[in-house]
Amino acid sequence: MLIVLITVADTVTPAEIVLGPLLVIAPALTAWFEGPWTTGGVGVLAVAAQTFIGWRSGLLTSRGVMVQIIALSVLVTLIVVMCVVRDRRSRQLAQVRSVAEAAQRVLLWPLPNHLGSLRLACLYLAAEDEAEIGGDLYATAHTEGAVRLMIGDVRGKGLPAIGEAALVLGAFREAAHQHAGLPELAGALERSIARYLADFEPLDEAGERFVTALLLEIPDDDHVVRLTSCGHLAPLRLAADGSVSTPDLHPAPPLGIGLTDTEDHPVDVVPFAPEDTLLLYTDGVIEARDRSGAFYPITDRVARWAGSDPEALLQHLRRDLIAHTGGRLGDDIALIAVRRATNPYSRHHLGQAFPSGGLRHGSGSARPPS
Repeated sequence: MLIVLITVADTVTPAEIVLGPLLVIAPALTAWFEGPWTTGGVGVLAVAAQTFIGWRSGLLTSRGVMVQIIALSVLVTLIVVMCVVRDRRSRQLAQVRSVAEAAQRVLLWPLPNHLGSLRLACLYLAAEDEAEIGGDLYATAHTEGAVRLMIGDVRGKGLPAIGEAALVLGAFREAAHQHAGLPELAGALERSIARYLADFEPLDEAGERFVTALLLEIPDDDHVVRLTSCGHLAPLRLAADGSVSTPDLHPAPPLGIGLTDTEDHPVDVVPFAPEDTLLLYTDGVIEARDRSGAFYPITDRVARWAGSDPEALLQHLRRDLIAHTGGRLGDDIALIAVRRATNPYSRHHLGQAFPSGGLRHGSGSARPPS
């Protein structure tokens, strides 16, 4: 239609008004929403229209009209080439995203919506462009009579941190079922990381690689949560009455420093009553800045949604974090919301994995069957 309008307008206007060069707009606009074949077809029509205009005016063989036809043909060719390059990059980007999604499923197993007497939801936002995973990590395991959780942050971000994150996650999933207490579990993780660093730590970063981690143990039959912090941030406790508080923990140094004795990893006990929620998060949350440089006030924002269920709470936080930062994250972000249910699932369901409660950037979570 645009080609027809320009052609008709050029034909009916006086000879001194030349509108034929505007025909290049048609293939240029087509390139925004179509592929190279359609764009090339529109370009051919534009060149044909320019030829018709020259023939209709009786100046087809003149130097001016010939230059216009040649210039339009060259521009159409360049536009088609740009479409080909763009589509090739789009396919490559789609492949990268599919690999990143597969890596996330392998490395960060989705948390179940229900585990024992708990409801869980998780959120991961990667700072690396086009990545689905980075240096933040989380995992859970249902041991005899309790649920154990870990959230951590590898020094650094993006793809270089994935190797260490994979090591910590694998070590936790194995050691969580082998050690009676959180100090012993922390010591096992420390030894695993020490062996890894001895083999793979770059010489120019000796002594600078570490992992912060928060280990939790939530008994099935006791309304408390036991925590061991290895240099990680304390969680937020959202009480059933809507109040928000931060437990006073006694953190040990991060994993990778070389502390393996159980005395080096103290255990803090915090009340965790039915309908209470624990919000675990990495430092990418509190270090998120807006355009003015202000940090994200997580405690004040969480208080707005203290009564929400875990899935809704994390969806609120995802939208609010993206709005606060304008979509430009400076570091990877991981959050886990854990709520103790008033009427927990029966023993038959303990440890059963229901449809994933995990959320990724721009995605939702499935609810468990009723």
